[in-house]
Amino acid sequence: MQLRDWYRVHTLSQPAMSPDGKLVAFTVTSVRESENKRHQEVWVVPASGGDPVRYTSPSTESSNPRFTPDGKYLQFTSTRPGGKGNTWVLRMDAPGGEATQVETIPSGSFPRDGSFAVFTGPATPRDSAAPRANDPYARMQAPARPPMNSITRPLDPARFDGRQYVEMPIKSNGVGYVANPREARVIRPAQLWRQNMGDTAKRMLTSTTYSHRSPVVSPDGRWIAFVADASLRADSVVQAEQDSIRKLPYSRERDDEVRNDADIYVIPVAGGTPRKVTEWTGGESALAWSPDGKQLAFVGRAGRTTNARLYVVSATGGTPVNVVGNFQYEPESMEWMPNGVLQFVATKGGSTSVYRADLTGRSAPREVVTGRRRLNGASYDAAGRSMAFVATSLAKPTELFIANADGSGERQLTNLNAELNKEVAWSDGERFTYKGIGDVEIEGWLMKPFGYEAGKKYPLVLYIHGGPHSAYGENWFDEFQNLAAAGMWVLFTNPRGSSGYGAEFTYSTRGRWFAEDYDDLMRAVDIAAKRADVDSTRMGVTGGSYGGVMTAWVTAKTNRFKAAQADRMISNWWSWYGSSDAQGLTEFEFYGSPWDNPIMYDTLSPIRYLSKVKTPTLIVQSEEDFRTPMTDAEQWFLGLKKFNVPVEFVRYPRSNHDLSRTGEPWLLVDRLGRLRQWFAFWLQDKKPEDPAPVRAGGVSGR
Repeated sequence: MQLRDWYRVHTLSQPAMSPDGKLVAFTVTSVRESENKRHQEVWVVPASGGDPVRYTSPSTESSNPRFTPDGKYLQFTSTRPGGKGNTWVLRMDAPGGEATQVETIPSGSFPRDGSFAVFTGPATPRDSAAPRANDPYARMQAPARPPMNSITRPLDPARFDGRQYVEMPIKSNGVGYVANPREARVIRPAQLWRQNMGDTAKRMLTSTTYSHRSPVVSPDGRWIAFVADASLRADSVVQAEQDSIRKLPYSRERDDEVRNDADIYVIPVAGGTPRKVTEWTGGESALAWSPDGKQLAFVGRAGRTTNARLYVVSATGGTPVNVVGNFQYEPESMEWMPNGVLQFVATKGGSTSVYRADLTGRSAPREVVTGRRRLNGASYDAAGRSMAFVATSLAKPTELFIANADGSGERQLTNLNAELNKEVAWSDGERFTYKGIGDVEIEGWLMKPFGYEAGKKYPLVLYIHGGPHSAYGENWFDEFQNLAAAGMWVLFTNPRGSSGYGAEFTYSTRGRWFAEDYDDLMRAVDIAAKRADVDSTRMGVTGGSYGGVMTAWVTAKTNRFKAAQADRMISNWWSWYGSSDAQGLTEFEFYGSPWDNPIMYDTLSPIRYLSKVKTPTLIVQSEEDFRTPMTDAEQWFLGLKKFNVPVEFVRYPRSNHDLSRTGEPWLLVDRLGRLRQWFAFWLQDKKPEDPAPVRAGGVSGR
């Protein structure tokens, strides 16, 4: 892999199968190197096989395809000019033509006959062209008047172009500085609306002070199920309660309290008084009707640190039945098919599988689609006979697949990355498991360096994921391929705190950061270092966000690594708490604010142990990152310089916490190049080459 190859990767997502099962639409994201931007299009491929065809204009951005129930139209989301809103349609039952906006085609949840759709929206929909002055996530403009309850005022509003705050939050990663919350928080309860197919009229079915969430229409079109506040309290009351709780001193008892904030309700499709289906303590989501309309399925989580389960309950009321038992993994999305089969997707460690549930709950879910890979977006035809999904493995970028609903007859439908795959030797990984403290099983992978030859030793770089409740997995990842291509082993693992292994595993690090999770990482390094083909004297460590602070912690606790790269790092939990947009993370993980638990905030701050760090470190931070703000990286850089530790500090403009995932392509690839150069210098004694010239069409990578 050369860095220029990054620009050639096509990413597939959002598959949607037509009701008759003959076509599959999907989104393709590519990179336009010369324009330094990503581009999205909607493509369609026959389910029986054949060449995929681009259905949307290359001059506009288009994504999120979905078929109408009759299959006559393909709806998609687009930012193209000249329309109202962002929903566009293409005729599928007639010769191709330009995309149009048809106000008689609704979006939302449909009954079996597709005659109408139900959706949610405010009682008075906002004009999409109107200023977003009341949007809490809009960038705040200089206010014409001071915020509510402020004491000071501009001497001359026309001459003041700053910002003034009296409440939190004041900023959000990826958005910037936001409007004053109280000024922005206009409570607009989400109401139920109905629109008949072929009619432009939209009828509001409810008018309440509380919001209706996740509405789904029963197959016969008579009922609407939705999630709402457990006592149907007004949104303003719920918001006020949440605000008051946040202002109270931290209480572990309150934090661990099992709450019933929402329940499932059913209402006639014509409107009327909602009926509560069940009083179930916890949070409900992902509602689905049974084919006969007699039952409802939902994903339920009894508490924040407990496993999500799949439940089924009678639509007339009763006690929900857990149909997955003590299943270790957590259901994500599900489909209740016409033949009565209930299937769902779940992450199983580093892989993803499709499971079939036993509706009696007497036996464990059965895998129907599995393997060492990640898949997403399982979409079924109307009859529930087949499903389409996007899948990727360690050595293969995303492609589209189709299979029978029971998992048999799987076929690959696209090869958009075929040419690239022929030219680039993607590195694969060896999966292994090992025991951590307490005999807890940990999953890890070791990716071979490009050009591997038996009998030779190669340097190794340990990657640490973010979160901490995230995870690495069996998917193609540019960062791993980047260093493996440079002739290094890449070691990555999912230590305690990772997701995909059950809630107990995920939250076992609460209040114990850098304890067992650190040991899990070091045990993986110990295992790899014993190999005859690993040069244990030339090892590096890197990670971003939680992985960035863990990288700093690792270098403060051991000198076994010859080089480090800290990305989106945190060095001082006190300063981070005062400048981040995510104080809730440590309030939960560290049992309160720094003033509630100062010892934990102090002892878990790598900056306290800076004098012990000897590892040469590359620091990468984004100027607009409000999740892990610049101040922590600046402190780490200054400290390392004062202690004469080799350090470089790279600051990327116009970038936030997501630079490595969704940042500007030129900057993202520049970052990959710097990682390769840094570790090549310290682990392979390679001096970086002179910068490649800027050429027409973009930057040439090396």
